[in-house]
Amino acid sequence: MGDNGAGKSTLVNIISGVLTADSGEYLVNGKKVNFSTPKQALNAGISTVYQNLAIIPMLSIYRNFYLGNEPVKDNYFKFMDKDLAISTTKQELAKFGVTVNDVKRPAGTLSGGQRQCLAIARALYFGAKVLILDEPTSALGVKESANVLNQLVLLKEQGINIVLVSHIIDHAYDVGDLFFILKMGELAGSYDKNDVSPKILRSILSK
Repeated sequence: MGDNGAGKSTLVNIISGVLTADSGEYLVNGKKVNFSTPKQALNAGISTVYQNLAIIPMLSIYRNFYLGNEPVKDNYFKFMDKDLAISTTKQELAKFGVTVNDVKRPAGTLSGGQRQCLAIARALYFGAKVLILDEPTSALGVKESANVLNQLVLLKEQGINIVLVSHIIDHAYDVGDLFFILKMGELAGSYDKNDVSPKILRSILSK
């Protein structure tokens, strides 16, 4: 958590392998790592859903779901298995309460909350064990924000590790168990949910 310029995005980029840290240690499952590419982070089960969601509006929903990981038919020509892609996309979206009868339509026709669920479902389907979300509710209305947050709570209960980057304290408090406050690129404090309230967090952030 932190205001604009606190260093949240930089930290996310380091964890995701987009940037390399200048100093310090980065441990995954107790082992020191030094990711130099996002692919290395993905291979370690760390997936990031950025604010832009990496969704191509004019591309179909199912093509967005499999973007860069298209399933192919087991034949000489290796054509994309569209039937598998379509059925799987529907099934995975349904797990998030998103019912789309025609996943061949452009992803841009989905609501903001549905696009967010598409990006999260895609990350989990391709093996994410740690899911980093960069301001997932910043562009959503009240109802869609609540749905996304509810889905994150359910994922947490299923054993998925959630790293929620947000400046909206109430949203972070609904999902989080531990809160890390960043200020000017430095860790200003870490707090257990049992020890703080949203009011206290607001006070800390405002100092």
